[in-house]
Amino acid sequence: MRKSRQFYSPAHSEEASINLTPLIDVVFVVLIIFILIAPMLELDRIQLASSAQKNERDTSVRENSPIAIHVHADNSIWFQNKAVNAKELLSFLKEAKKKHPQKTPQLFHDRKAYFESYQAVKNAVELAGFEQLDVILQPG
Repeated sequence: MRKSRQFYSPAHSEEASINLTPLIDVVFVVLIIFILIAPMLELDRIQLASSAQKNERDTSVRENSPIAIHVHADNSIWFQNKAVNAKELLSFLKEAKKKHPQKTPQLFHDRKAYFESYQAVKNAVELAGFEQLDVILQPG
């Protein structure tokens, strides 16, 4: 009997290759979907009122307003001239909502205070049931 020899040559074997076309197609589809949907998302936006605009509702700035919140440069939060933390502020705002349901809280935020303190106040105002918050900006 004669033995047949088979030689293994790497040139003749098929190289394992990965087809990336389906992966690239999926990535492009996801990218297109993101580009189309991103503008439609409801994002938390701050709208500044125009100084020339006249509103029917009373937007008078009063530091002794029934719902005046002050954030000082050291990030301390004051409600009705009393220092409070974020949890206390929420309970005070819930009380104020019951007493003055038509009033809008006014926030006097120092420009040196952190955005985090503004966000804490804004969250407390929303949780208390208010739909608007007047942010009073000092000129200068």
